[in-house]
Amino acid sequence: MPTREPGEVFGPRMTLFADVLSVGLATAVACLPLVTAPAALSSASAVLRGAGEGQPATAGRYFAVLRRRLRVGDLAAGGVALAGALLLAADLALAGAGLPGAGLFAVVAAAIGACALVVGLRACARPESLTDWPAALRGAARNAVADPGGSALVLLAVATAVLGAWMMLPLAFLAPGPLALALTAVDVRLAGISES
Repeated sequence: MPTREPGEVFGPRMTLFADVLSVGLATAVACLPLVTAPAALSSASAVLRGAGEGQPATAGRYFAVLRRRLRVGDLAAGGVALAGALLLAADLALAGAGLPGAGLFAVVAAAIGACALVVGLRACARPESLTDWPAALRGAARNAVADPGGSALVLLAVATAVLGAWMMLPLAFLAPGPLALALTAVDVRLAGISES
């Protein structure tokens, strides 16, 4: 078990916790334009994945990774994600207006939205998302079907982040860090299962 280095105030576990929070705050700031959310989460996952390989997981490294990758494809992915979220919200609002068959429609729309959310978030955690969104989405869709346990963990992580932000609004700015850590852990877990 790792011990504290000389002069280190907290142990390695607290250091990882602090790193996740700093990356989370940086991710929250980077997500503010909304169309940058997929690139921001993907960069956070890359930085946190690097922490397992001995690289520093700091906000400075996060912004360095993000700066290298904000390109047209990343902004297009953000635009598609934002358009999908707005379409789902509009569909659910229409279903709530009392149209015939609205209950069944709302359930189907929510299921489709949840599946799209899982695939999108799992794509953000994949290493291919740094360079090739279509490949990341294809791999995430395969993983979502092949690993239903991981997909359930992704939905649980999202529910936890939303619930925490709902209960105390300032926690919304901390939520992206633990969410990115959970997404990365699900992806690393699947890679470990595949290798064994």
